[in-house]
Amino acid sequence: MPPNAASERIRPRDRDAIIQSLRAGVVPRFGQQHIQVGRANEVTALVTDIDRIADGGSAIRFAIGEYGAGKSFFLNLVRSIALERKLVTAHADLSPDRRLRATGGQARSLYAELMRNLSTRAKPDGGAMPSVVERFITASLNAARSRGVGPEVVIRERLVELQELTGGYDFADVIATYWHAHDTGNEQAKADVVRWLRGEYSTRTDARAALGVRTIIDDGSFYDHLKLLARFVRLAGFSGLLVCLDEMVNLYKLSNTQARNSNYEQVLRILNDCLQGTAAGLGFVLGGTPDMLLDTRRGLYSYSALQSRLAENTFATGGLVDYSGPVLRLANLSPEDMYVLLTKLRHVFAAGDPSAYLVPDEALSAFMNHCSSKVGDAYFRTPRTTIKEFVNLLSVLDQNPGVNWSDMIERVEIGLETNPDLEPLDDDSESPAPPATPGTTPTDASLPASGAPPPPHPVDDELTRFRL
Repeated sequence: MPPNAASERIRPRDRDAIIQSLRAGVVPRFGQQHIQVGRANEVTALVTDIDRIADGGSAIRFAIGEYGAGKSFFLNLVRSIALERKLVTAHADLSPDRRLRATGGQARSLYAELMRNLSTRAKPDGGAMPSVVERFITASLNAARSRGVGPEVVIRERLVELQELTGGYDFADVIATYWHAHDTGNEQAKADVVRWLRGEYSTRTDARAALGVRTIIDDGSFYDHLKLLARFVRLAGFSGLLVCLDEMVNLYKLSNTQARNSNYEQVLRILNDCLQGTAAGLGFVLGGTPDMLLDTRRGLYSYSALQSRLAENTFATGGLVDYSGPVLRLANLSPEDMYVLLTKLRHVFAAGDPSAYLVPDEALSAFMNHCSSKVGDAYFRTPRTTIKEFVNLLSVLDQNPGVNWSDMIERVEIGLETNPDLEPLDDDSESPAPPATPGTTPTDASLPASGAPPPPHPVDDELTRFRL
């Protein structure tokens, strides 16, 4: 039984949300504290980063773990801690349509997704952009009232420091427009400002017609506006901005070498700024797999500048650890951690009522032994499937009171976690193959020879440029 389990009651709404998320194999949006086990050193390292961001510094971490090992859960836990420390957080999953750098709108799409998920402690489920701007306006009004000057004077004074950054003039003009709309009750203008701040304008013409500014947030200004936003949230009274990007493996999957390297260049730029402390009040946590990091042909290590900066401490061997570097290897859960996790899952399923536990302690040991006999030690190193099956078992026992748990455990089917993300994407949108000229044969990057179907796995990058 977890400590103080008898006194820790869980609301039915929270209990249902946690159970439904775990049964689907996804991370619960809230309530992580009810099921968090292990990785105390990693959490402590990220808390140190959060404190550094709140102090006006910057930080970046690459949370590296196997598929199904709990990276997404770890990122959500870090976000919840950051919200408690008065940071603003933004999170998104990278995908084929959302990247760090692109020319077809994918970077702007990633920015728009981050802004939709912008969260504060008062609005932890996203959509916090209007409240952040309102808080800045309110703080400026209070300062103007105490000084006996006009609000616009104070707003312009506070926004001066943003003008030294790329895009800062237009950003300040947009915020000033919000103040005028706030003062005159123009709700449409306020909505237009929020839309611009979220990166939802696709053309400069629309932005100029609505707000009178000549620029928009596009693929080229994605990172610059994140730095602007980090400064702005501090002016609004928050401690800083933490950006969580999961599924970095989607960059590793890009088959187009030029597109992949341009994204790695953006990663390098972010890494340099954060390590040098030039991105004030801004932090990043990036989640990825070991292949995404270590593969010298397609991963981050394929970019020599990144490899030198992300190389592990050569002295941290033989059981020694170093949690101060940018790469944070998520430690595997131990069997003892898995046992504690199962007790917490049982506790959550019973809504915090020990008298409503569906299985005794010996059932937990029997379940772990069964999983170990099926897949070996992988059941606690990549626990996603184990958690899903245990919650499924509790659901069946809950809906069938006459069933004995010992009869059900042997029927639990569990398999090894496989990573579907290692297949590359067919993406040549940013560097199309040149058209074939008379007297030449198409390259193997465009059409296969003799009309044969393309190979199931991409050929080596060096060979894609070979011409017959």
